[in-house]
Amino acid sequence: MPNRASPRPPAAVTPMAFARAIAAAYRAQGRSAEAVLRLAQITPAQLRQQGARMTARQMEVLSAAAMQELDDEGLGAFTRRLPWGSYGMLARASLGAPELGVALKRWCRHHGLLTDDIRLSLAISGAIASVTLEERRTLPAEARELCLAFVLRNIHGLACWYIDSRIPLQAAQFPFDAPAHADAYAHMFPGGTLSFGDSPQAALRFDAQYLKLPLRRDEKALTQMLRQRALSLTVLQYRRDRLLVPQVRQALAAHPDRTHSAEALAELLNVSARTLHRQLKEEGASLQQLKDEVRLERARDLLWRTARPVKQVAAAVGFRNEKSFARAFKARVGLTPGEFRGRS
Repeated sequence: MPNRASPRPPAAVTPMAFARAIAAAYRAQGRSAEAVLRLAQITPAQLRQQGARMTARQMEVLSAAAMQELDDEGLGAFTRRLPWGSYGMLARASLGAPELGVALKRWCRHHGLLTDDIRLSLAISGAIASVTLEERRTLPAEARELCLAFVLRNIHGLACWYIDSRIPLQAAQFPFDAPAHADAYAHMFPGGTLSFGDSPQAALRFDAQYLKLPLRRDEKALTQMLRQRALSLTVLQYRRDRLLVPQVRQALAAHPDRTHSAEALAELLNVSARTLHRQLKEEGASLQQLKDEVRLERARDLLWRTARPVKQVAAAVGFRNEKSFARAFKARVGLTPGEFRGRS
């Protein structure tokens, strides 16, 4: 299910199936959900209607009240309750991490102290970071979808909050067949592609460069966020993407005539040259490195698509002479320009 855009969610997009899962958590404790549903302005008829939707605000009110009343932030999904404040504790335990990658690893590890029904892990493969949710016990059928969606949405929203940046997803996958309300997942997990039933585990994938960004929140900000309800975490509120490396690469490739200097590039990206260099360093890159990467990618394209002499290709991508170009090309590609063209 490709999700080509992250549209602004309509007034009511959250599946009523999530409200039914919460009502089931009440029944499991021998209690009635009537009062909490009334608080969220959900009628019995709406609750029963299979295709019904509710607003994000209704879901926030309903889930927060239910978690407090049931004293269970897992909402009946796990073999033991997660007392109210459990997820806030996880967020606080990771707050002192030097960078996002460390914070998420701590969060996943500490989640295992709350329950061993599921196991969360962070892995990096090349340029891709993955947060995977493994079900180690069979979750209750009525709670399973809400649990998987909530846990992954929570960790994604918290990651964005930690670094004060939108983190676009490259993919989100779920180990159950696409529900009738599958379109709602494009709003809950914006960006990338969505897939259902193709994998035994739920997972999120995104650019691993985000893991290198420093945390921008402190204890005061966390206390304020938790007071406002942690469930309000959403990636949609972060209009700015603080990961600069892909923005620089894109600008260098799209505007070679306007990015001849750090000052010109910084102006194009609406940052100062000093901020440009500092943030690239924080992300483990340098401007010269990125310039070389973009130039050599363009050189590969020219060598593959055209019959231009190597000397002309070198000049076209900004190298002063063929010798320096050949040396840089082999260091990056592992082949000389001539060898690369011969294998293309």
